[in-house]
Amino acid sequence: MYAVVKTGGKQFRVAANDVIKVEKLSGDAGDIVTLGEVLMLGGDSPVVGAPLVDGASVSAEILEQARDSKITVFKKRRRQNYRRKKGHRQMMTVLRIQEILTGGAKPSGKAAAKPAAKKAAPAADVKDDVSLIGGVGPKLKEKLAGVGIESLKPIAEMSDDTKAKLDEIGLLNRATTEEWAEQAQELLAGKPPRAKTDQAAAKKDD
Repeated sequence: MYAVVKTGGKQFRVAANDVIKVEKLSGDAGDIVTLGEVLMLGGDSPVVGAPLVDGASVSAEILEQARDSKITVFKKRRRQNYRRKKGHRQMMTVLRIQEILTGGAKPSGKAAAKPAAKKAAPAADVKDDVSLIGGVGPKLKEKLAGVGIESLKPIAEMSDDTKAKLDEIGLLNRATTEEWAEQAQELLAGKPPRAKTDQAAAKKDD
């Protein structure tokens, strides 16, 4: 069974599990939306609306809110030295069709549960030392230890509590500017330190 629906001024032929890109719809990824403008139902007993099919709708899950491919708009006026070149990327919503409903039925499906955010975890052979972060020397390491930050994990997660501790010792702005959280995540993932001097120190300790 398939349906022809209208949304954003365009018509789409859809069936269950189809993935389509439409003009931006309100909602977040994982939300269920209903497309109520059904122009036709196809299958064993086709139904053509006049203009819409009574009681028919299509439910879909929002996969993502994105922007379409860039188009270039170029304007020129002859003999006036007028040229204008602009680019535009239209906002769009990516949908996965869940089911085609008839007779005023309501959607039965639920959006898939959103995966929990993965927290950075130290690898088996990673040296958990805050001094491997670029710009963190013995003095800053001592200051961090003074507020209870003695490992890379709290810096990598950068929770509100960690931000408050960094702000307390006047290092929050520096941590943001020098990307301490990103550096800590890289170190926990097993990547080498960004600074060459820290790379040498890590190798020496090994």
